[in-house]
Amino acid sequence: MTTTRLGAESVTVGYGDAPVVRDLTLDVADGKVTSIIGPNGCGKSTLLRTLSRLLKPTSGRVRLDGGGIDDIHTREISQRLALLPQSPIAPDGLIVRDLVGRGRHPHQRWFSQWSPDDERAVEESLRLTDTWELRDRPIDQLSGGQRQRAWIAMTLAQETDLMLLDEPTTFLDLAHQVEVLELVTRLNRERGRTVAMVLHDLNLAARYSDLIVVMKDGRIVTQGRPAEVFTEELLSAVFGLDATVLPDPRTGLPIVVPVSCATPAVAV
Repeated sequence: MTTTRLGAESVTVGYGDAPVVRDLTLDVADGKVTSIIGPNGCGKSTLLRTLSRLLKPTSGRVRLDGGGIDDIHTREISQRLALLPQSPIAPDGLIVRDLVGRGRHPHQRWFSQWSPDDERAVEESLRLTDTWELRDRPIDQLSGGQRQRAWIAMTLAQETDLMLLDEPTTFLDLAHQVEVLELVTRLNRERGRTVAMVLHDLNLAARYSDLIVVMKDGRIVTQGRPAEVFTEELLSAVFGLDATVLPDPRTGLPIVVPVSCATPAVAV
């Protein structure tokens, strides 16, 4: 049986004595874009933080490249796995290229603070995310979409094959959401990045994901391709939403059209 590079095995994790994620097992599909969706408070972000070792499970383990992630040095994890957290904050006045340069920290040593490889990685990340022309601009003077692309450039500069994005489109208008997700798709298709991200917008998740993982109450309800996952029954059971699911006439992907709130079913 082939296992993926990153996965959770029977993980339970929470804050204090209250478990948020309960006995959850998940393999993050290699070379795919996976979106984790579910109601507020269901454990999506907690799962992503656990996969990146920011949170330690009370039971179970996170597996990275065949071994337990807790057995790997923090610097080495940062060389293999990059995380973009929710609503990251940069110091006032920090310019874009310096922010992106911070992505090189896992590859640097005290005796070699900056190298041609670092310079190449930063320039490549800036150009790939269309932020090269913004490199000397302060982060706090950018638009929402520009700012998010700069943070993704920093994540890219780590040069990891695994990227975890926690709500990368939060607080962005629709045009900027599409802009960011088009970039994510391009990184996956052209650069082979494995991406797992938390999204709230169901239609954007359906459009930009190879696989969907649906969570409720700290557990995975179902997972699969968008066309398999997005059903009217699931939307009612998980989100309490009365909705119609239609195929997009151009792509064939599902489109969720809400009708009203529904009484959640007991099970899917």
